[in-house]
Amino acid sequence: MKKEEIKALNVQELADKLSEETSSLSKLKINHAVSPIENPMKIRFSRKTIARLKTELSLRNKSSK
Repeated sequence: MKKEEIKALNVQELADKLSEETSSLSKLKINHAVSPIENPMKIRFSRKTIARLKTELSLRNKSSK
């Protein structure tokens, strides 16, 4: 996800997307441990997306207080 796409989401959608991404990351890691996945860069992209989502979520929580 791009930064602009993340900013367009509301807080509830951010939280939902974060939980989806974390579960998909864990599945990717397990699949990669069993047999190498075709594109291992997917793991890195997933981690970066999770970090972007967490950053945006924390910024919105700080600004709402």
